Parts: sequence; C-alpha cells; structure tokens
Amino acid sequence: MHAQEPFTPEQSDIMDGLDSFADGCLGPEEGPAYSKFVCYFPAPSLQDAMVQALERVAEVPGVLIRSVELTPYSFAHNGMATPAVLHVRP
Repeated sequence: MHAQEPFTPEQSDIMDGLDSFADGCLGPEEGPAYSKFVCYFPAPSLQDAMVQALERVAEVPGVLIRSVELTPYSFAHNGMATPAVLHVRP
C-alpha cells in the first residue's frame, strides 16, 4: 500500500510503538520521497486483507493510502494471473 505522502518522523515513531505493527503482517517501508506498507495478511479475499491492513494504518494519524499494488510474489502465492494496481482517487 503506497502512502500519499512520506511518513513524518512523528508517524514513524507512532508505528514503532504500536503492537499492531509488531507481528510482521504490516511493515512500513521508506525511500527517497516515498513511503509504503508491505502487507502479508492471511485472508479469504483481497478485500478482507485490505480491510485488515487499513484498520492498522488508521491507527497512525495523517497517513493516507493512495494506491494498493500487488507484487509478482502476491500473484504466485495467491494463484492470480494478472498484475494490477488499485488507485484510490481523492
């Protein structure tokens, strides 16, 4: 899940202290001018996995998700065939 803006230092500190980020299902990742979450949720559907991830992201004030990207690993692991990116319009 790609964040709309890079994480602020305050947001990073909040994520470091949350138990909901400690189980490895949702991990923040940052690089030059971008921030995203790498997600691995066992769920019966993509929608259910996204809901679980978004519930945790909602615990961090000000973080907005602009898009969700499925990696080639995600497709192979979940038996999907076509890559896709979901864009959330503001």
